[in-house]
Amino acid sequence: MKLADLAQVVRSKNAGPTQLTLDIFFRDAAAWQRACASERLSPAGVAALYGLTAGQVERYLLPEILAIKLSLARTVCAGSPGDGDVYGAQQHAPLLGIEL
Repeated sequence: MKLADLAQVVRSKNAGPTQLTLDIFFRDAAAWQRACASERLSPAGVAALYGLTAGQVERYLLPEILAIKLSLARTVCAGSPGDGDVYGAQQHAPLLGIEL
């Protein structure tokens, strides 16, 4: 099943000029547990998806709100030449199609 089918909200935003945050909120506890157990949403799995190393991705599991928060190092500082998304608002798209 695709992440887009299990999640209620998937969004991204800047967490400062050099960090990006990906927030995933799930519809129910079963979907959250499935996502937490998936290697695709591990730091290594997300790093591979975004062309980073596992050390550049931090994962926070938030069971009380059925969410996973991922913090990634931005490859380009926000607002610098070459930055195609100064607010980081479109960076969640690669997550939507992954199979869990």
